[in-house]
Amino acid sequence: MDNLQNFHRSHYCGDLRLADAGKTVSLCGWVQRQRDLGGLIFVDLRDRTGLVQLSFDDSTAKDIFDKAASLRSEYVVAATGLVRERESKTDKIATGDIEVYVTQLRLLAKADTPPFEIVEHSKANDMLRLKYRYLDLRRPEMQQAIATRHKITKIARDYFDENGFLEIETPILTKSTPEGARDYLVPSRVHPGKFYALPQSPQQYKQLLMLSGFDRYFQIARCFRDEDLRADRQPEFTQIDLEMSFLNEDEIMTIQEGFLKRVFKEVLDVDVQTPFQRMPWREAMDRFGSDKPDLRFGFELKDISDLVKDCGFKVFSGPVAAGGSVRLINIQGGAAAFPRKKIDKLGEFVKTYKAKGLAWTRLHEGSTTSSYAKFLTEEENAAILERAGAKDGDLVLIVGDEKNTVVWAALGALRCEIAKQLDILDPKDFRFLWVTEFPMFEWSEEENRYMAMHHPFTAPMVEDEDKILTDKANCRARAYDIVLNGVELGGGSIRINTPEMQEKAFQALGISEEDIQERFGHLVNAFKFGAPPHGGLAYGLDRLCMLMAGAPSIRDVIAFPKVQNASDLMMACPDVVDDKQLDDLSIAVTRMEQSDPEAEQ
Repeated sequence: MDNLQNFHRSHYCGDLRLADAGKTVSLCGWVQRQRDLGGLIFVDLRDRTGLVQLSFDDSTAKDIFDKAASLRSEYVVAATGLVRERESKTDKIATGDIEVYVTQLRLLAKADTPPFEIVEHSKANDMLRLKYRYLDLRRPEMQQAIATRHKITKIARDYFDENGFLEIETPILTKSTPEGARDYLVPSRVHPGKFYALPQSPQQYKQLLMLSGFDRYFQIARCFRDEDLRADRQPEFTQIDLEMSFLNEDEIMTIQEGFLKRVFKEVLDVDVQTPFQRMPWREAMDRFGSDKPDLRFGFELKDISDLVKDCGFKVFSGPVAAGGSVRLINIQGGAAAFPRKKIDKLGEFVKTYKAKGLAWTRLHEGSTTSSYAKFLTEEENAAILERAGAKDGDLVLIVGDEKNTVVWAALGALRCEIAKQLDILDPKDFRFLWVTEFPMFEWSEEENRYMAMHHPFTAPMVEDEDKILTDKANCRARAYDIVLNGVELGGGSIRINTPEMQEKAFQALGISEEDIQERFGHLVNAFKFGAPPHGGLAYGLDRLCMLMAGAPSIRDVIAFPKVQNASDLMMACPDVVDDKQLDDLSIAVTRMEQSDPEAEQ
């Protein structure tokens, strides 16, 4: 095996162009493929910038030619040679006009045959790719995605530095304050029986930094949540985390719009128009059935509760009488695309969101078919179609339920599913939206109590401060989310900055005075020493990178992600540890039968 002594790489493979013809260059990389045509050998050499063709012929020194003949896919080589114009050009690669005629060749490492081909758009099973992630990361699309992530974080650091933010690290080992997702716990050897927690976010630390006088804080923060199995979620993730003092919502949003405008221009050369549209939470739910609506298409929800509340069809009148609602979406021009069998499948789809069923009217080629029309009067049917704005060629879909949350969720998901099936979503059409005025609290069926919709440090709207204890269902928060094409990129709020209001918020959540001091005393006590008005926001860096890289999953923009059950197939963890380690930590465990993480996927 050769070495790199007295060798210096002069160029990256993908950077060479026809203007470099006549130069002697030195390259390093992996063999993508080798083609031996007898007296002529071609090798495609790959590094993180792309491919370039190396050429060898019968005038090449015999030892170099023989070494080239021995090369196989994924061998690691270093080559020096002359850049020259190719006889047979190709526009499939950026270096397709040139090749490098090799005069020196070093074999740095051999490679076994990889378990899958290192090519773009690999058809290899996801679990196989993750098991051999170091090979998967050699693929050009993966390297481009990781490079995009680097660009975004660099721009974030530059932009926020220019706007007066200080990058400050906060602890990874912190206090467990369970309120929301479960903490990952870390035992302490020097404090037997006691545990640290890995941070779900730097929330409390960044608020304390505001009290410390650092009025603009920024961090690329690692966060951890021990959540139940959910698709496309990671137990550890990264936030672009921010906090600011002496600013209101409008000023915070303006700073963030400047960041997003810059990052989209520098990474994608896309001019984002600012200011972004803003929409109260209730309007978003009523119009789109979602607090992260995709604005690239219509199919908006229309409430028809007033039209059907007294009708004789209990499927419609019943939900309204029970305090719920009946709403519809009109799929303009959708009748032809959705015959009866497809409509039945849409009915099964909404049931996954707890809807009891899907009512429909299909107006196609002058005739009207409906699942409910015969149960209503002619006037009631006409009023529904008028409210829908329906015309020939349209498909009207209706959901009713005793709970508005079910109607919103079912129709909100249905409009997005239909848009996907109609293939009308343009991934290069970027529609930003601020969703504001979220509810302060939401009812949890599991906990049988109100819980903070964002977190317990969010301030109520000034005009709703009196509702925080007396009218929780209608108390709005000074919270805001930034949404792009149906994906929540980040969320934030103006924070509570007085101990009195913070204690009220804890009281509203049913947290006792003793628990307040035990779990949050450090923050409440700090507020007594002069807390400035402050607020912040945290972007999900993984989600932002996914959208900007055009990746199908956040796994594709994370170098070493976990699978759905939070295990790492490549490192084979989590794993058992030996008894001595447990004894040192004063921990006893019950050994469970180990499952196969690959089989669970």
